Amino acid sequence: MADTPAGPLAGIRILDFTTTFSGPYCTLLLAELGADVIKVEAPGGDITRSLGASRGLGPASVYIAGNHNKNSIELDLKVEATRDTILGLIKRADCLVHNMRLPAAEKLGIGPETALAVNPRLVHAAITGYGSDGPYSGRPAYDDCIQAASGMSWLQSNVVGKPSYVASAIADKVSGQAAANAILAALLRRERSGEGQAVEIPMFETMVSFTMMEQWGGRAFIPAEGPTGYARMRSIHRRPYETSDGMISVVVYHEGHWRRFLDFVGRVDVLEEDRFRTAHSRNQHIDELYIILEEILAGRSTAEWLKILDDLDIPATTVNTTDELFDDPHLQAVNFFQEIDDATGGRYLVARTATRFHGTPPPSPAQTGALGRTGTNQAKIDRWLAD
Repeated sequence: MADTPAGPLAGIRILDFTTTFSGPYCTLLLAELGADVIKVEAPGGDITRSLGASRGLGPASVYIAGNHNKNSIELDLKVEATRDTILGLIKRADCLVHNMRLPAAEKLGIGPETALAVNPRLVHAAITGYGSDGPYSGRPAYDDCIQAASGMSWLQSNVVGKPSYVASAIADKVSGQAAANAILAALLRRERSGEGQAVEIPMFETMVSFTMMEQWGGRAFIPAEGPTGYARMRSIHRRPYETSDGMISVVVYHEGHWRRFLDFVGRVDVLEEDRFRTAHSRNQHIDELYIILEEILAGRSTAEWLKILDDLDIPATTVNTTDELFDDPHLQAVNFFQEIDDATGGRYLVARTATRFHGTPPPSPAQTGALGRTGTNQAKIDRWLAD
């Protein structure tokens, strides 16, 4: 891994004890911005090393996606002989991140009380399942459980008829983003005050906040004006629509969109009906309005509609498969997918950070380090401990 500082977080040291999805996604976001991340893995490595597609004995696709731009070391935190190494790394780190249950972290010697005693300037970040001051504290939590507990799975029932999971580890990744955001805020506070602190990011509360943002409905008022819900989001007709030869995603959203679209197709009279006359009434009758939209879109090809809707300045796009993304002309033009090597010479494809920093451009994606205290990994540890 290159040693040249790059990115807005260049010089920030992150000690990463995370596994599975939420924690590694958090530290990946920080690494992509230039932070120096040492990932400490238990004997045998992070379980995601074997998740997804794999080639030979190398790391699997899930591990590569979430852990490039990091150096990995294998340490058994239950062995007393590793304690001096861990304390030495904590003393020199800017941030420690884990996603263990809090009692387990304390038992292993990386809880906030121990870590902040060693390094008072440390930002100690713990991604937990549930807040430590509530009755669910200490419960095990994985993405599926948090999707279900937060209401997200229930919201999906409007589409598929019964509660289901979003086909992505959305709770893990939302919590990882929230953790990265919290860490950056705590680091900024430390720069101003000189003091570190413990930060806790509970997945359940984080995901409830995420889920409810547009779903408060009548429960936003005291006393309540009715149940939760946002009609447009819950409509079973809010989906990609069939055209004469395929499918298209269209968002005819505000007054201007509807007037331009309906005027083009010769149906501006629709907006004269009481049920569609105002934004409020359209929201109340959104299913009926989307049925009209669906019927109109079926009459032309996808290519025709994309041209028409672009001319009308109405958001529309094709419906891509995940495989089709690799041929997307925009993603190709911005060099979004990039090749990296690992320590054994394997080559992989990963995504660069999507955010652009014009003054401090982040580093390009870098290799996935081999597991163990060898080569660049050992050199990185030695540099940390030498400071």
